Amino acid sequence: MPPTGVLLTNLGTPDAPTAPALRKFLREFLWDRRVVDLPRLKWWLILNLLVLPFRPKKSAELYRKIWTPEGSPLLVNARKQRDAVAAALDDLEVHVALGMRYGGPSIRSALDELQAAGCERLVVLPLFAQYAGSTTESTYDAVSAALKGWAKQPELRKVTHYYDERGYLEALAASVRELWEREGEPDRLLFSFHGIPQRMADEGDPYCVHCRETARAVAALLELAPGRWHVAFQSQFGKEQWLKPASDATLKAWAPEGVSVDTICPGFSADCLETLEEVNMTNRELFEQAGGGRYRYVPALNERPDHIAALAAVIRANLDGWG
Repeated sequence: MPPTGVLLTNLGTPDAPTAPALRKFLREFLWDRRVVDLPRLKWWLILNLLVLPFRPKKSAELYRKIWTPEGSPLLVNARKQRDAVAAALDDLEVHVALGMRYGGPSIRSALDELQAAGCERLVVLPLFAQYAGSTTESTYDAVSAALKGWAKQPELRKVTHYYDERGYLEALAASVRELWEREGEPDRLLFSFHGIPQRMADEGDPYCVHCRETARAVAALLELAPGRWHVAFQSQFGKEQWLKPASDATLKAWAPEGVSVDTICPGFSADCLETLEEVNMTNRELFEQAGGGRYRYVPALNERPDHIAALAAVIRANLDGWG
């Protein structure tokens, strides 16, 4: 039988920590209707006259703070995940490829790789545990567009979420527990998820529910009392109301109490700008300057063996029946 293709995807990253690279990346990212669904003419004017002339330079400065000799942390981590997942599935006839929704390597190039390998069946796993239209569904928009060029359409199985998968939840809990065993427990554990506009949640996007269910399940595994863990949302963009409470506002409100806080970001499968710079640098500085106690960031699961095993289990479940 021909091999089965496994496509791992993530959001994406600029090619370099420079303003031109960020301008190219942000133009593609912010023009996606799933990300910003304003009327196109209105948004084109805002994007090209107010956002792209100024935001790329600022974003490039942030990326330079976390850039590595190997490149963008997200891409470096994603490649390690791809290789580790392939190794975890080496008993099967599968070919694992990596594609980014924005930037490179693109989803189209990853699908071309799978087509060249002779794959006629595909499992697509966006590395977003919690479903959101702006991430998961946008990924499948790109997959559908790329597959239009295939003369023979492959059988396709789409993973839309894994926020409630036991292996994923246990990996998150283990990452927290290991830190606490080494360095002691904090007063509070903050679950910080990327935000979305409140309007999208009101219209039925289940992302907020998935986030809260993930946090509740991990807190239960850690046997935390209700007052010791909290959910908040980060990375707000624009003036529209987003999910509340905000992570930075929550930390600022807690700081005068002098409490110690650990922050974990279960929505990010790999460390990236939002975890390494926003959570571990900017939010740390905000919290400490406002009088907070010890602050720690619990790293993303990245290529932890238990995380890779959880991802491999999700893939295997979706391969069921394909031989």
